[in-house]
Amino acid sequence: MAVQMLLSELDETILHKVAEISNQNIYRCMQCGTCTAVCPMVTDMEITPQRVVALLQHGIVDPLMESRTPWLCASCLTCQVRCPRGIELPRVMEAIRQLMLRRRHDQLSPRSIPSASLAELPQIALVAGFRKLTG
Repeated sequence: MAVQMLLSELDETILHKVAEISNQNIYRCMQCGTCTAVCPMVTDMEITPQRVVALLQHGIVDPLMESRTPWLCASCLTCQVRCPRGIELPRVMEAIRQLMLRRRHDQLSPRSIPSASLAELPQIALVAGFRKLTG
């Protein structure tokens, strides 16, 4: 019982931090599915954008913290523009990524990039990738 209580408190803390970082009220979402319908990356995601919000609304954060879905969000703002409730889902995804990075869950190791690729890749793309994918 105490372990279950501890986990729910931890989940509640994570939910509070997501809301604080993103400045979004996910409870405004009416689960219409527009975000999922317009997302260009949805075919590669393990969890659809609509499901991300539903999980957060129900206080379930573990599947999100273990999935690659937040990293695949292109932050193209299509879901944000089309959302009838004005929820800025890219900000929520960014908040989840930040919390994962704070736990030292880097998605990219700069040392793993071959030196030949480093010479060919645009420097601005590398910097943007490092900012998004490393802590």
